[in-house]
Amino acid sequence: MEKFQKVMQMTLSFKERIPISEALRKAEGDRVLIAGWVHTVRVVGGVSFVVIRDRSGMVQCVAKKNVNPEAFNIVKELGSEDVVAVKGSLISSKASLGGKEIVIDEIYVISRAAKPVPIDPDDWEKTSLATRLDWRFLDLRSPRNRVIFEVTDVAINAMRDFYRSNGFIEIFTPKIVAEATEGGAEVFPVIYFDRNAFLAQSPQLYKQMMVISGFERVFEVGPVYRAEKHHTNRHLTEYESVDIEMGFIDDHEDVMRMVERAVQHTIETVSSKYGKIVEEYFKIKLDTPKYVPRITFREAHKLLESNGFKQPDPNDIDSEGEKALGEIIEREYGTQLFYVTEYPWVKRPFYTMKKDNDPNYTKSFDLIYRGMEIVSGSQREHRAEVLESQIKEKGLSVESFNFFIRVFRYGAPPHGGSGLGLERLVAQMLGIKNIREARLLPRDPERLTP
Repeated sequence: MEKFQKVMQMTLSFKERIPISEALRKAEGDRVLIAGWVHTVRVVGGVSFVVIRDRSGMVQCVAKKNVNPEAFNIVKELGSEDVVAVKGSLISSKASLGGKEIVIDEIYVISRAAKPVPIDPDDWEKTSLATRLDWRFLDLRSPRNRVIFEVTDVAINAMRDFYRSNGFIEIFTPKIVAEATEGGAEVFPVIYFDRNAFLAQSPQLYKQMMVISGFERVFEVGPVYRAEKHHTNRHLTEYESVDIEMGFIDDHEDVMRMVERAVQHTIETVSSKYGKIVEEYFKIKLDTPKYVPRITFREAHKLLESNGFKQPDPNDIDSEGEKALGEIIEREYGTQLFYVTEYPWVKRPFYTMKKDNDPNYTKSFDLIYRGMEIVSGSQREHRAEVLESQIKEKGLSVESFNFFIRVFRYGAPPHGGSGLGLERLVAQMLGIKNIREARLLPRDPERLTP
């Protein structure tokens, strides 16, 4: 082993390595160094073939027994997920990936994978999601699964670029808080030295404070925590939220216009960069919705009932209702993106502004995409005395929120904002059925590892 390592160090430098996608663009006869994981191995007579995979793609490498017996024997003994490096020359091959393959001059076995490999990344569809998540680092070697997070990267950067270009600055607020942001008991308690604290349900109160502090327009990308024992395909206990807050608005419609433009820009950016790949791996066409209709909560209920979907809770729309509503709106309006507005006050947080002429309903909205809510938002109540009254109305302690209310006594402009679930947006763009696939290492009521 020591002798092997010395030889490898003398003859192999990863500074020369290029991605497989770049190697395949080289001319026939060019010599290249590529490295990655063994995808498949096969031996046909006196020829051994190994398909090597890196983050950019796959390439077939070939060794002939009568030309390079040492390489032939090494390839023959390789197994799935071993890590190797190959030096060789490119030749054309219509039967190979990318129309080219590499004739091996030298091959180095860098790391052997234990056998058997617990899951086959290339056979992810036949493996249960629970098992895939147990072996997530292997699961992510599947090109299809890696694309999810490449799309996530493009999506979040597109969203950041959009908000920055519209006068927002990115902020970072505490994730250990003294009070439950939304009220209620669905929080994770933590021990904070000699007192109790909670993991933040959202940056809501802090982003409002930053608008009032004079920043006017802020956004944050960060984790939020919900101690909800949901066992559904759309809930996580930890997820990434894209929160915005903007001041000097006329009403919640100003926020809605900003949010829909951000989502449209994000979908368009992902489509332009990954549209073909998404269609290849996920069998879904990624079109950017141009028209975003608005229907009120009460109109939504009437629409559902007239189509045979009566909601169990008259003050809410459940997941099945959202899905049905998505199908109805697409059929009637020709779009997969729409708003439901004016939710009942009983279902909205204390900081939501009520309608002036109908206090049972609020200046709020949900943005639904392909049958799932991806954004929730509203105009916020900026009058300190009204805010204090609404805290009492929700059965919360005014004293506990004094740190928040006092900010509003020193000049607070009309403002509003929203929170977008990044994993939900990505899942809906790609047609992923279970939200856990869109989270790198998901957390739910049962899963705390890896």
